[in-house]
Amino acid sequence: MRKFTKAASGVAVTGTALLAAIGLAAAPAFASVSSVVITGSTGSGGAFTATATSPTLTDNTTGAKLTCTSAAATGAAANGTYTAGAPTSIKVGTVKTATWNTCKLNSITFGVTAQSLPWNLNITGPTASGSTPGSLTGVSAKLTGLCTATITGTVTGSYVNSSHTLALNAGSLSVSGVGGLCLGLINNGDSITYKANYVVTPSLQVNAT
Repeated sequence: MRKFTKAASGVAVTGTALLAAIGLAAAPAFASVSSVVITGSTGSGGAFTATATSPTLTDNTTGAKLTCTSAAATGAAANGTYTAGAPTSIKVGTVKTATWNTCKLNSITFGVTAQSLPWNLNITGPTASGSTPGSLTGVSAKLTGLCTATITGTVTGSYVNSSHTLALNAGSLSVSGVGGLCLGLINNGDSITYKANYVVTPSLQVNAT
C-alpha cells in the first residue's frame, strides 16, 4: 500500500481542510452593521450560482493541505433592505448547495460532501471601497477517502462588488470524527482555513452601513 506521510505530501493532506462552502470575510471586532441593501438579483427568489477555481483547505495545526480543481455553490439572496440581527450580523441569504471537484493531496483523491444545508449568509460590517465583510454560518462538510473527518463552524471573507466575487480566507472551522488512515495529518480539534474566490452570477451588489 502506498505510504502517505507529511514528508511525501509536502503540504500533506488536510484531509479535512475542505469545507466550505461559501462565505464572506471577517470584519474587525469593533465593526458593526445597521442595514444591508442587496441589488442586482435577477433569479427567482434571489437565486444565485457561484464557482471557484483551485480552492484549498489547510489544517492550521499540521500544515496539511487539500487542493480541489474547482468548487461550486447555489443559494438565494433576494433584492431588498435587511436589518434583522443588527448591529452584529445581518442575515441576507442562504447557501443551498455546495460541491467540490477532484480534491487531492498529491495523487490521492478525497471526496468532500456538504452537510446540514442550507447555511446562513450574513453581513457583519459596513461596505468600504466596494468590499463588504460577512460570514457563512452553520457550515458542515464530510471528508471521505483514506482519511475521513467532519469539518464544522463558520467561514469568513469579503464580497467585492466590482468583480462580484466572494473572497474566502478565514473563519473558525474545526475538525471532528477523524478516522481511517489520516496518519496524524489531521486530528480532532484541529482548526481549518478554507481559501477560495467564488465568482457570483448574477452580479449582485451589496451595500452595508
